[in-house]
Amino acid sequence: MEMFEKIKETEDRYHELETFLGKPEIIQDQKRYREYAKEHSVLAPIIAVLREHQALQDEIAETRSLLEDPDPEIKKLAREENDVLGSRLAKVADKFKVLLLPKDPNDEKNILLEIRAGTGGDEAALFAADLFRMYNRYAELRRWKTEVLSQNMTGIGGLKEVILLVEGHRVFSRLKYESGVHRVQRVPETEAQGRIHTSAVTVAVLPEAEAVDVEIKPEDLRIDVYRSSGCGGQHVNTTDSAVRITHFPTGLVVTCQDEKSQHKNKAKAMKVLRSRMLDFETAQQNSRISEERKTLVGTGDRSERIRTYNFPQGRVTDHRIGLTLYKLEDFLQGDLNLIIEPLITHFQTEALKNPGGN
Repeated sequence: MEMFEKIKETEDRYHELETFLGKPEIIQDQKRYREYAKEHSVLAPIIAVLREHQALQDEIAETRSLLEDPDPEIKKLAREENDVLGSRLAKVADKFKVLLLPKDPNDEKNILLEIRAGTGGDEAALFAADLFRMYNRYAELRRWKTEVLSQNMTGIGGLKEVILLVEGHRVFSRLKYESGVHRVQRVPETEAQGRIHTSAVTVAVLPEAEAVDVEIKPEDLRIDVYRSSGCGGQHVNTTDSAVRITHFPTGLVVTCQDEKSQHKNKAKAMKVLRSRMLDFETAQQNSRISEERKTLVGTGDRSERIRTYNFPQGRVTDHRIGLTLYKLEDFLQGDLNLIIEPLITHFQTEALKNPGGN
């Protein structure tokens, strides 16, 4: 009964929003119009499933009337059709349950994607660069916008660390399960004996924080400026443009030196700091909730190995759902939906089993 009450409330709100969006005073108020239009688009998939459900119910009612037909052949066909429609109706009901699950408030947000080389030295840094290209390719395929906020490169084309801003439709909802340790098994180019090495890279997916999401008091910050380091020669910066921001209450430290302008570096560093603070506060708020629930709301436990990329066998394995695919090259070229879709299905199923979240 509770589910159908939610459906009725959703349907009423959807029709109310349609009325609002047609009013001239709302159309002229662009801020309110965008807010209503966004909410309307979120409810639209639920209404589509509701209409599908209603249509199936009508079909079932018609079919059941034929079960009383005196013709045995018609009765048989009606029973078969009724079974098929009943199965379809059950699947639509499951769709409803998923759509009506409590929404992660961060799902609509853009993200900061942080990739860091872990154990494995140069090989880990090279694989960090591979993952950076992989996520960029996925963003490109989904028509998302990306911007590098900070990066620390190695001399052989690897990445010690990179922070990427990804903007687009429901970015966090698609990538929130990427946080964790990504392990690679392959033969490094520098390995003369052909031995397979194991290296690790950490990935952190943080919802982009807006100014209203976290409170940052100026007195809680120390902002240091210094000369950017580079590769030498013409890349050496002769001005104090690099910025380091320390947030005393949390101990968070953010540096940015990619831009030649101190002001631009400061703006980028503040963007990173806000998102890390939002992630920190979310983790604090959920400290008493189960680890499963933490994963569901995107706090991102980065200590756990979540995925292995095995180059000799051409396979990628996600350890959380026990899924192994022999499509490593496709995956690295940006076909992340091969694993993202099963992950979303898995965590939705877990949420349906445990709707209370504890």
